[in-house]
Amino acid sequence: MSKLHILGIAGTFMGGVAALARELGHAVEGSDQAVYPPMSTQLERLGIALKQGYQPEHISPDCDNVVVGNALSRGNAAVEAVLDSGRAYTSGAEWLRDHVLPGRDVIAVSGTHGKTTTTTILSYLLQAAGREPGFLIGGVAEDFGVSARLGGGREFVVEADEYDTAFFDKRSKFVHYRPLVAILNNLEYDHADIFPDVAAIQRQFHHFVRTVPRRGRIIVNGHDERLREVLAMGCWTPVERFGLLNGTDDPRFEWSARKLRDDGSVFTVLRGSEEFATVEWPLLGDHNVLNGLAALAACAAVGVDVAQVAAALKDFRSVKRRLEVLGEARGITVYDDFAHHPTAIATTLAGLRAKVGDARIVVAMEPRSNSMRLGAHADALAPSLDGADTVVFLARPELPWDAAKVVAAVRGDARVVPDADALLATLREAVRAGDHVVFMSNGGFDGAPRRFLALLQDA
Repeated sequence: MSKLHILGIAGTFMGGVAALARELGHAVEGSDQAVYPPMSTQLERLGIALKQGYQPEHISPDCDNVVVGNALSRGNAAVEAVLDSGRAYTSGAEWLRDHVLPGRDVIAVSGTHGKTTTTTILSYLLQAAGREPGFLIGGVAEDFGVSARLGGGREFVVEADEYDTAFFDKRSKFVHYRPLVAILNNLEYDHADIFPDVAAIQRQFHHFVRTVPRRGRIIVNGHDERLREVLAMGCWTPVERFGLLNGTDDPRFEWSARKLRDDGSVFTVLRGSEEFATVEWPLLGDHNVLNGLAALAACAAVGVDVAQVAAALKDFRSVKRRLEVLGEARGITVYDDFAHHPTAIATTLAGLRAKVGDARIVVAMEPRSNSMRLGAHADALAPSLDGADTVVFLARPELPWDAAKVVAAVRGDARVVPDADALLATLREAVRAGDHVVFMSNGGFDGAPRRFLALLQDA
């Protein structure tokens, strides 16, 4: 077996690659710039040596291969050292394709939103069906305790990201996976640092569609016009559409759901016009109903009797940082949510609102994704927070756009702070018993969610 150094090892995808490499018997080490839970915890538990910073000396001389994350660019000291040395290097997506996916029935989950949750639901359902799937999830699944495993079964479920592969490969990662079944959850503008417009993203999704064989299946959100446009570019694989019903049955959907509770925690599942299962589970929101529906359709595509496994979702625990309840203190419930896009923010808050009714929702918001920092979503950010009663907006000094305009447009009470300490102090003054406090960021947030819970517990 070989020894790997993984550059960007603390990222959710690369951390999963590290776990799979370790399970295959490779020696694994890595380095990263920013290290925080839950991925740092997983790496520590696996005994993987992790070094802070991208210094060339962190790469051991006896490493056979360097796996390069897409966060690293030319000019990075470690990247330049690897190139100068002439040693072997590859991307995480290529390594996965070459060392894990051959001989497996790959189910790839794509989309602007919901990839992590849908991948986790699908892996959970296949496990409930006795399939022992392998998986790579962009987060730590509560029911499995890890983000990736090889599995003993034929299926391998992979979160299929449209972000670029590496500094030397600007194709989207998902074109490397060659799935038997592909889920297309939704498509919106995102990743403003690499895509100039929606059309550029659609082209990458069509490249992905081109890799799915005729004997496979494409499971597509029937509500999404941009995905319809992608398939209109050419499709050679049987397509099944899924969607939510409102009143009458919609013949466009091969798979559909009808909510029995407004918050999405109970819904019936239909295949065509036949109702064959009822799902009752702890997840909230229309977006999660669609995620669950896509996962059930993908299970059916590989021969699982979904009527039998749907009931298992009552015990599903989802993935860390997807409206994860961290705890309750002084009558205040604290959540950690991996928010990165206005649509995801709006749908998450809508689901929580349907659950908590008139209780106050307080949001601590950090615009941290590349698109957020570039201001690509600035105009849509305030409306996405309409479901909140109070918003405390963390606008770090390095944020390159004026947060005051966004804060002024927020419907409810909104405040802006310059750092995490000021955020915690402001929240402590603003909250009261009965509130639901949601921390929204796709980064470490300086540990603010757990720090805030600790402040409440110590009060």
